[in-house]
Amino acid sequence: MTYHFRFTDDVDMTEVEASLVLAFFGAEALHGEAQVRLDADHTFDRDRRLCIIDSDTKAGQDVCRLFTGYLRREFTPDQYSIKRLDGQKSTSPAHVA
Repeated sequence: MTYHFRFTDDVDMTEVEASLVLAFFGAEALHGEAQVRLDADHTFDRDRRLCIIDSDTKAGQDVCRLFTGYLRREFTPDQYSIKRLDGQKSTSPAHVA
């Protein structure tokens, strides 16, 4: 499944990117750098204020979980949204662990 993270105009996308990098570092500690490079597909689009993470693998799931955790601590729930693209309904940041 794929998660789309969208950010409001008041969010500093440099801070979002830094959180994404930290999430990758954390996943690398768990799975190794090579495995994360192979398995944790993502897209970061600063201009569209969007980050997409594929969580079909364990490494991708961990990147997604870590990234979500960092976002919850850095931004308010109204500054971003998370949409799961697998036919399920959208989730709000308050409901994603």
